[in-house]
Amino acid sequence: MTKIKFHYGDDVPLEMHKVRIVQKLNLLPIEERAKAMDEAGYNTFLLQNRDVFMDMLTDSGVNAMSDNQQAAMMNADDSYAGSATFTRLESKLEELFGTEYFLPTHQGRASENIISQAYVKKDTIIPMNYHFTTSKAHITLNGGKIEEIYIDEALHLTSDHPFKGNMDIDKLKNLIDKHGADKISYVRLEAGTNLIGGQPHSVENIREAKKVCDEHGLMLVYDASLLADNLHLIKQREAACADMSIREITREITDQCDIIYFSARKLGSARGGGISTKHKDVYMKLREYITLYEGFLTYGGMSVREMEALTVGLEETMDEDVISQGPNFIKHMTKQFQEKNVPVITPPGGLGCHLNAMDFVDHLSQEEYPAGALAAAIYIISGVRGMERGTMSEARQEDGTETLSHMELVRLAMPRRVFTLSQTTYAVDRIAWLYENRELIGGLEFEEEPDVLRFFFGRLKATSDWPEKLVAKFREDFGDSL
Repeated sequence: MTKIKFHYGDDVPLEMHKVRIVQKLNLLPIEERAKAMDEAGYNTFLLQNRDVFMDMLTDSGVNAMSDNQQAAMMNADDSYAGSATFTRLESKLEELFGTEYFLPTHQGRASENIISQAYVKKDTIIPMNYHFTTSKAHITLNGGKIEEIYIDEALHLTSDHPFKGNMDIDKLKNLIDKHGADKISYVRLEAGTNLIGGQPHSVENIREAKKVCDEHGLMLVYDASLLADNLHLIKQREAACADMSIREITREITDQCDIIYFSARKLGSARGGGISTKHKDVYMKLREYITLYEGFLTYGGMSVREMEALTVGLEETMDEDVISQGPNFIKHMTKQFQEKNVPVITPPGGLGCHLNAMDFVDHLSQEEYPAGALAAAIYIISGVRGMERGTMSEARQEDGTETLSHMELVRLAMPRRVFTLSQTTYAVDRIAWLYENRELIGGLEFEEEPDVLRFFFGRLKATSDWPEKLVAKFREDFGDSL
């Protein structure tokens, strides 16, 4: 990674690219933002993009492509079968991951569906370092049960532990001893644990997990969607990997895995996804599901243009200057929040900067969806769209009671090569003002509540007139400013 030291002032992240294509943004007046939030049912997923100033909802499918990716898309071979485009992508994955076989899917959750259909049986257990919403849903729908075996430090909101995404190996051994290996479908490890602040795992941890899996004849399934951030953080934080190249660290990880799946909307800055494996028997079992649910084996629901962009994007992921910008911007944003005493998850991970809503709006109970309320308030006062990662993102228990999340977070995702430093500074400024006026934020309750993945399209309402009071206070302090 290119290191730059500033002579005056604090070090700040330096973009190692130049902007050549731009897209106009709109910043609506606060009254219009409040109206848009109400019409969206206080769910940031339901906002119209035309009403959003900074879209920090996700880093999925919104990363900026490079000039080389755009150029590669012109070389696409759209043959239904035997496509040269597919062969180039398959060869790149074999080069980087050491996997001989590749099955394309239209996105990451399609890969989760296929793996679950093939391997999750009724009443089996899937141990993992932490769940992701769609992975849990697919496993549950197929009759399986997840067991989260994260390390104790994972749930420490403020910490200096470098790898809070690690799997607890002793808990894994105990789980196998308790239930027996025949009751476990596979072991899943996620790069950059999404729901607890994008926290990475170490190379040492995945080696230890693989050793236990091998001892008991279990497969290790790896969600590599957030691999890029995890690679950078490993190189920065794991002493044994400090002198290794990103390419070498990648192989150290992927050599431990029996199945690797990913969303190309995150990894590779393209669209689509896929499943890679070095085992022919695994490939043969999964390929029938590809043709059933996705498409033919050489496109699997992906556009060949996106395949070409992904092939280039995967190679660019091996460049530390490319993959360092996201984590460095997140680190800088986290530091700015800390200086203003805004509660934020530490150490900063990948994917985005994560606000600690439990402390930010500690006057709200979890049943009032504090992370959802905070995300709505942030949009109203700034036009910044973040994502709730808390109790709203869980599902109710069978008796209708809430499943209270371990954490209440608002994720401010950092799409790669998209925002400038001045834009992130604006977001920090407005959110710091909101923290000073946090007592104005009230709760939410559901009006329309889907049974599955309710955070995507459920509609809520404010439990009081707190949005109106927030707008009034903003006008009092900012005048006619947007």
